[in-house]
Amino acid sequence: MKVGIYGSSFNPITNGHLWTANTVADRQKLAKVIFLPSSSKRMDKSITTQDFHRLEMLKLAIAGNEKFEYSDYEMKANVGTYYTYYTMEYFKKLYPSAEVFFIMGADLLKEIPDWKYSEELIKNNRFIVMERNDINMYRVIAGSVLLRRYEQQFILMGKGIVNEISSSYIREEFEFGGDPRYLLPEAVYQYIRENQVYTI
Repeated sequence: MKVGIYGSSFNPITNGHLWTANTVADRQKLAKVIFLPSSSKRMDKSITTQDFHRLEMLKLAIAGNEKFEYSDYEMKANVGTYYTYYTMEYFKKLYPSAEVFFIMGADLLKEIPDWKYSEELIKNNRFIVMERNDINMYRVIAGSVLLRRYEQQFILMGKGIVNEISSSYIREEFEFGGDPRYLLPEAVYQYIRENQVYTI
């Protein structure tokens, strides 16, 4: 069995996130994709939206897809333990008979050599990397001695179509009275409006 761990702030989750997860699951034959919203307590992120709202929106977005699950592991983890290295160790223990992959965009491929425990993380895990914008994934790997050393750990995927939907753009539209309705699931759109999640 193959399991994909898809980490992001999901603030909010968009149709782009769902398309990415579905495409990866289909092409890489994953049995399930676990959506992993990051904790607002992370020092490397600036998340002002309450964890509760982001998790509720995520639940609404993935409802009805039997391959999609969610985990609040990082939201509940102690400060200092929600590095991706610890996250992957947790899920490998949770699914000991599965092949577990970390799903990420090419923008994170550029950053991963600077992550905490980066070499241990890369050496001991497999990654599915989705093309983003104009980032040349092969050039990124070639330009990093750490990535070159463990190049076999990365599965690089071209999207085939451009599907960039920015969560920050959606937040800005809501905050300033715009209507980004068709960039995110209808249930999430309605939840945001009813709960005034991004109203200034």
